[in-house]
Amino acid sequence: MNIRFYNGRILTMANGYEVEEKEVWVQDNKISYVGDSKDSDIKWDEEIDLKGNLLMPGFKNAHTHSAMTFLRSNADDYPLQTWLTEHIFPREAQLQGDDVYWLSILAIMEYLSSGITANFDMYFPEDMIVKASVDTGFRTVLCGALNNFVSSIENMEKSYIEYNDKKYNGLISYKLGFHAEYTCSKELLEEIGKLAEKYKAPVWTHNSETKKEVEDCIERYGVTPTKLFDELGIYNYGGGGYHCVYLNDEDMDIFKDKGLYVITNPSSNIKLASGIAPIEKFEEREIPVGIGTDGPASNNALDMFREMFLVSGLTKVNNFDASLIDGNDVIKMATVNSAHAMGLVDCDVIAEGKKADLIVIDLDRPNMRPINNITKNIVYSGSKENIKLTMVDGKILYRNGKFNIGFSEEEIYNKAQEIAERIK
Repeated sequence: MNIRFYNGRILTMANGYEVEEKEVWVQDNKISYVGDSKDSDIKWDEEIDLKGNLLMPGFKNAHTHSAMTFLRSNADDYPLQTWLTEHIFPREAQLQGDDVYWLSILAIMEYLSSGITANFDMYFPEDMIVKASVDTGFRTVLCGALNNFVSSIENMEKSYIEYNDKKYNGLISYKLGFHAEYTCSKELLEEIGKLAEKYKAPVWTHNSETKKEVEDCIERYGVTPTKLFDELGIYNYGGGGYHCVYLNDEDMDIFKDKGLYVITNPSSNIKLASGIAPIEKFEEREIPVGIGTDGPASNNALDMFREMFLVSGLTKVNNFDASLIDGNDVIKMATVNSAHAMGLVDCDVIAEGKKADLIVIDLDRPNMRPINNITKNIVYSGSKENIKLTMVDGKILYRNGKFNIGFSEEEIYNKAQEIAERIK
């Protein structure tokens, strides 16, 4: 598809946070032109008049468990360990057949309506996640979820090879990963370190989400999870951690030295009363921070606008300092930083040659007026109602409240309800 966007505002994220009046041309799945209006002999499939609205890079959801949509509002108001061991794990054990396929599509619909153009998904079975993403045209980076109970080193290596294959045309990729220190034996962690060394690959995991997690690790091994992973060579080639609420100074030094990313998930950490990640300390050390929603069982929404507001707002109130975490920095976390954490370096900004993963923000809504500072409006007053269009890989998958993913909304809602009722 050849699509021309014109008569609008553009936030490229390639030139800081300046909003410009430019045109953007998309040919096939890439951006072919960003600049002033000019004549072209290209035969356009569609010319989209932005009518003054904002075109920007799509948000990247850098930590998800998409298929947990069936657990939305089904296991609420419990402490983390009780929630996980007594409610989540037993219900997940009842998933069967193609359940994860349909549940992942439901999550993809929510991502699209929130302006999210890619997710970093940790769940099983991986083939069902891949099928859901490919069938809908959505971009997914898979993260290994290896632990003592699910999968094996051999299977993770097979997935790493399979899902980084060019046959998926960039819609699917794979990163080495494991669930957490407390669900993996030391022997398994050592094997993960060896696999990272073999492929010179980054590794991802849940890291220091709760005080108990850190205290238990210190009791077992005499060191924090981050220190343990570093000693085992797991972080030799980068990667990072999800949550990272309780990193100490030495942990943060390791993150800085190894070029690791922190992916913060404020809504989930609030709802499970895990704590507030020290984003201001990460910024002081220039540790890059991305943003994820976590899964719909612990959030329960998959809404990047809510996460962006909380990243800034919680840091301010936790430190009694309203100047901390500028709204523009949060925009960068949700787009560029998250894209880079996920390895999507060709989907980070609006520039010629980059993948066309774009969104249109509707500025003609009460919450966006008057127009004083558009980027701050997105973080502090924006909402899903402002997502007018979501494009992934050059294809418009969501526009004006309607989905273009090959399925009717009713079909997906009914499938998800059937699964939830059976497991309930």
